[in-house]
Amino acid sequence: MDNKLSCEYRFKFYINASHSIIINGKQGEVHPHTWEMMLNILVERTDFMEFNVYEQVAQEFFAQYQDCTLNDKKPFDTIVPTLENIVDFFGQEIGKRIREVGGILMRIEGSETPTRSYVVSYTDHSDYLEDVQHQSEEALSRVMDDMMDRALAES
Repeated sequence: MDNKLSCEYRFKFYINASHSIIINGKQGEVHPHTWEMMLNILVERTDFMEFNVYEQVAQEFFAQYQDCTLNDKKPFDTIVPTLENIVDFFGQEIGKRIREVGGILMRIEGSETPTRSYVVSYTDHSDYLEDVQHQSEEALSRVMDDMMDRALAES
């Protein structure tokens, strides 16, 4: 294993859901999309990483929006489910869940068509920087402990 303290995973998810938005003050028709959501997650580097933990967290979150009309689901029953609002909300919620299992959401990208995406990067947010610093300090501490254990074992 090399000396990297962290690594990054990218996951893609697809959500089949409908929505309608307000255009020029008028509610539009409900129409379907296959939404593509891409997550970049920073995780601490270990000898063996079960990255499916992060994938499962996101899948469970997205499952509640699968095969529905987003306008009928919270918070989109009060917030217009534009691509931007959807990605902003999903990023906030998934970011919390990913943090609970030890990862850090770096970026979320959402698309409602193959040619249109909305991207939110968290790498310049103070919470992200604090999480990275904390994760790095813990990883460095473990590396130092391991080195000390090896040095003591050799003497």
